[in-house]
Amino acid sequence: MRHPLDIVAMFAALWLLASMVLDTLTPKELTAIMIGIAIGPAIVITAVFYYLRCPRTDFAVMFAALWLISDIAIALISPKQLPHFLIALGFLPALLIGVVLHWQTFTSPRRGEVNHRAG
Repeated sequence: MRHPLDIVAMFAALWLLASMVLDTLTPKELTAIMIGIAIGPAIVITAVFYYLRCPRTDFAVMFAALWLISDIAIALISPKQLPHFLIALGFLPALLIGVVLHWQTFTSPRRGEVNHRAG
């Protein structure tokens, strides 16, 4: 059973960890506090969907979208231009989720049944 306090502790720790890791990767003018504020709403929304037991696929797509939005928010508040690898890092989860979903679509046994009926 997922206790709400466990979820709050887990996502607060993830929020703090992500803020500190991104602080080391970004320019010195962008502080951990600024990053924490930028990614905070995404962490809260992700925690709510985790608490509501959202299906894995939906949760993964939602996480990838929120990660990309957070990356854009960090780029907007940054006083200096972010390194290009950080911009690419924002697109990475969405790219990985897209590849996995595309792979599942084309390897699904139901796909063969649909094509067989059509032909």
